[in-house]
Amino acid sequence: MAEVVLKKGQGRSLKAGGLWVYDNEVDKITGEFSDGDFVDVLDFDGYFLGKGFINTKSKIIVRIMSRVKGQEIDKKFLEMRVRAAWEYRKRTVDTNSCRVIFGEADFLPGLVIDKFSDVLVVQSLALGIDRIKGQILDILTCILAEDGIAVRGIYERSDAKVRELEGMERVKGFLSEPFDTIVQIQENGVIYEVDVEDGQKTGFFLDQKYNRAAVKALAHGMKVLDCFTHTGSFALNAALGGASSVLGVDVSELGIRQAIRNAELNHMEDKVKFLCASVFELLPKLEAEGEVFDFIILDPPAFTKSRSSVKNAVKGYREINLRGMKLLRDGGYLATCSCSHFMTPELFMETIGQAARSAHCRLRQVEYRTQSADHPILWSAEESYYLKFIIFQVCKEK
Repeated sequence: MAEVVLKKGQGRSLKAGGLWVYDNEVDKITGEFSDGDFVDVLDFDGYFLGKGFINTKSKIIVRIMSRVKGQEIDKKFLEMRVRAAWEYRKRTVDTNSCRVIFGEADFLPGLVIDKFSDVLVVQSLALGIDRIKGQILDILTCILAEDGIAVRGIYERSDAKVRELEGMERVKGFLSEPFDTIVQIQENGVIYEVDVEDGQKTGFFLDQKYNRAAVKALAHGMKVLDCFTHTGSFALNAALGGASSVLGVDVSELGIRQAIRNAELNHMEDKVKFLCASVFELLPKLEAEGEVFDFIILDPPAFTKSRSSVKNAVKGYREINLRGMKLLRDGGYLATCSCSHFMTPELFMETIGQAARSAHCRLRQVEYRTQSADHPILWSAEESYYLKFIIFQVCKEK
């Protein structure tokens, strides 16, 4: 087996429990290998650090699969990993629809598998894991069957742009016999249609499951504005929680069509209305028209996907939070979030604080939340912590 030897003083993240080795940390590679093969990683003095798969086309040159010397990455090992992931989900979340495998946080780097009712959607983002994803899916299907869950179909959504950084093509399509890719699920008592073929990411944002439930619990009797509503999930939870009226806004026509369909499925079309518009343009317009809301939800897409664009992202988050606060009545509620890993919790809180000062508001924090437990945060893999979700009561200065 080939060996990757680190430079002296390198590998700090790996030694702290992380799973990545960067190309600039490597001193030399000995032995024969092909990209995607398993290799041993050694410190500069020959001390064994882990075993993972290599890809010289990627800046993350090795992703660690095991820290046990001599460990075979065979069917028995993969079954251990997959079974541990499923048992964890059964203990922590509603498994009707959930993320079953969350990459590095489940010690299967580069792999995401979402379960939507009886359909699996897989996203493979690294070469080594791509080679064994079929075996992992077979193992998962058997484990689910033990609990009486018959997988109806599997769809691949490995069409993320990040695959190009790994020297891999973007692909999507059936990994099983073809099936209807509009899948109906139920979450928090709300029914949704999930488009696993053409929806964003794997089709639905499962990470906000319990944040949506928090909105549902708070919304009774309120006039609600749900910004960046996507397919209407926060809006529908607010309506189910007894909101007096709900307006959901998104710039995507496809998203709005799906949101309207979801409202119809739940017989909420009279209470929840949807508007296709830019949130950045709409909020100042509503303010000029004298509109006031009791509860505003801000769930924007990631404004930054790299450290280099964080400054522009801060401007975006500050603007929408400022506008949202101005549209709230005194004592109204604001749910605001960021799904960008590079927007750190500290920077996000600082940005919201700046918006509050500009809006002449004071904020009382109701609760701080992160992603659902089926997207576990692995403390030694900081990239697994990305979602920040905060509910505030907004008190106007008087």
